[in-house]
Amino acid sequence: MILRGRFVSAFTLIFGLMAVPLGSAEIRHVSEYDISLGILPIAKASFSSEFDERAYRITGTFRSAGIVNIISRISAETNVVGRMQADKLQADRYNLVYRTGKRTRIYDVEYRNGDVTETTVKPEPKRNPETWIPVTEKDLHAVLDPLSGLIFPADARICPSRLPIYDGESRMDLVLTPKGSRPFSTDGFKGEAIVCTIRYEPKSGFRRGRSDIEYLKKTPMEIWFAKAQSVNVYAPVYARIPTRMGEVYVTAVKYGG
Repeated sequence: MILRGRFVSAFTLIFGLMAVPLGSAEIRHVSEYDISLGILPIAKASFSSEFDERAYRITGTFRSAGIVNIISRISAETNVVGRMQADKLQADRYNLVYRTGKRTRIYDVEYRNGDVTETTVKPEPKRNPETWIPVTEKDLHAVLDPLSGLIFPADARICPSRLPIYDGESRMDLVLTPKGSRPFSTDGFKGEAIVCTIRYEPKSGFRRGRSDIEYLKKTPMEIWFAKAQSVNVYAPVYARIPTRMGEVYVTAVKYGG
């Protein structure tokens, strides 16, 4: 669930929006991530971001790897386009195509000034009204998508902050708290990273009593942000996500270019 939309924000990773152009002064930034469960590799993700003074576009892919493929192959393509603001990136449209085995689900969300104007999910999922907590109209005001919600303009406050995230299915808050800084180096970057703990607060769009959600509510996560010099934003380079099966690590193996 976290890898589907909530990180690959990071850390949660739909190219139908390529018709939205950026200006001639666009700058491109590429990030690639290895994802592991403990020491076992389980997935890879990559993201390409393009910025100019007013607009941005992020496209990404996610592929399961290693022992996960023995059980079921999982993949995703995602895309978000929006407008640069002084303190955040505000999406106009977010799209996710998520595949597991032979099943495919497509999420498409349109925003206007931070408010969700339309959500399309194909095929429509079946919900048990006795256990499902539905997303309300109030939940869809002043929200961020799960990709650009975790990217900050260089002058913005990174943590502490509260990120109201909507991914086409679930509405949650990610509460970031400062935890200092750490040295970080990878292909394309060497320097200091801002370290934040993350507390996950589900609001709606999930099944009541889910054990993984209850576990995440009680267990802090950690995320590191580094400055992408070419595009003057901070984006994730490392995340640690506790699960009942062990710690999931998301690590940037390329950051820039």
